[in-house]
Amino acid sequence: MSSNEPPLEDPIRPDLRVAKSLVVLFTGEGKGKTSAGIGTAVRAAGHGWKVSVLQFLKSGDWSTGEGKACHQLGIDFESIGAGFTWDSDNIENDIRIANDAWSIAAEQISSGLYQLVVLDELTYLVAWGWVDEEKVVQTISARPENVSVVITGRDATPGLIQIADTASDIVSLHHAYEQGIAAKKGIDF
Repeated sequence: MSSNEPPLEDPIRPDLRVAKSLVVLFTGEGKGKTSAGIGTAVRAAGHGWKVSVLQFLKSGDWSTGEGKACHQLGIDFESIGAGFTWDSDNIENDIRIANDAWSIAAEQISSGLYQLVVLDELTYLVAWGWVDEEKVVQTISARPENVSVVITGRDATPGLIQIADTASDIVSLHHAYEQGIAAKKGIDF
C-alpha cells in the first residue's frame, strides 16, 4: 500500500500485550530528540504520572522553555550538566559532573518513585565513555516494573539501542542553522 492511500484495515494486531513499563530511545542527527522526550513527559504527566526529566549536558544556569513548562506541569526537572564541551576549560571536571548526574538518575530509576524518568542527552555521555554503558544498561534493565525510561541524544551506543523497546532514529532533512539562523527561543530552547 502506498503512503498516499488511507489504511483500509485496522492496523492493531490481535496478539498485543500490555507492558508494565517501556524504554524508549530517541537518537539520530536530526532535531527533535529532546522535544520528543519532553512531549512524552508531558503526556505522562497528563495521565497523572510522577515524572522526572534530567538533562545531562545543559547547565542549571540556562533558562529553557522546556524547563519552565515542566515545572508548571509539576514535572521534576533538573539540568545537571556542565554545559557545552566546547565551552569547557576542565573536561575532567565535566566528566565528574556527568558521573554525579548519572548517580542521581540511577537513584531516581531504582527508587520506583517515578513512573517516567527522561534522560535527556544521556547518549553523549555513554558514547564518549564518560559514563559506563554497562552500568547504565544494568540500572535500566533492573528498574522497578512501574518505571519507564526515555533516553535522548545523538550517537546511541549498541547497548542503549538493544535495551530500548522502541528506538527512533531522528533524521535531519535540513536545519535552520545550516542557513545561518541562530537557535530560536520557543522553538529550540
